Amino acid sequence: MLQRLDKILSNSGRLTRSQARDALKAGRVAVYGETVRDGAAKFDPETAPVTLDGAPVAGGTVVLLLNKPAGYVTATRDSRFPTVMDLLPSVYRRRVVPVGRLDKDTRGLLILTDDGDFAHRMLAPKSHVWKLYEAELDGPVGPEERERFREGISIGDRICLPAELYLPEGKPSSLVRVRIREGKFHQVKRMFGAVGREVTALKRLR
Repeated sequence: MLQRLDKILSNSGRLTRSQARDALKAGRVAVYGETVRDGAAKFDPETAPVTLDGAPVAGGTVVLLLNKPAGYVTATRDSRFPTVMDLLPSVYRRRVVPVGRLDKDTRGLLILTDDGDFAHRMLAPKSHVWKLYEAELDGPVGPEERERFREGISIGDRICLPAELYLPEGKPSSLVRVRIREGKFHQVKRMFGAVGREVTALKRLR
């Protein structure tokens, strides 16, 4: 898909939109080896060899997989806490946004991208994208809780879609895995809360 050259430059994460305009005016940008000063000129970011000061500018979409540690909020900026953007190389910080969110104290897989269509498909309720978590609990759960998860458990204001609760060797345990296809606010913690258990640590695996 063709894109404006100034957008290709700003999407690269190396320049802001205003910096891209300045670079174009200064003759620092070339495509196919020829200087281009018109930011409205359109090229295919996947194939066009765009350079800035002679160095290639990466085109195309970006999808990052981040193993998020605890203590970071899933936001592009926050006045109180460090964000997941602080964990990224600077070249990506202005380019990508998180797809969905993980709580501040939740670890594990977080996707970040500049592809809006992909992000929408991942988050749309009708997509039913499955997510797998590992949960440490303050006490064991067993087959009874597993059946309640399969039936669709009530978390107060709503009933969750059926979920899978995996027990090691099928026996009661306080270290379990749960697979859900929604992403409501604190959903995993609220589901275990509904069966009388507190989540002491949570990690998204897949």
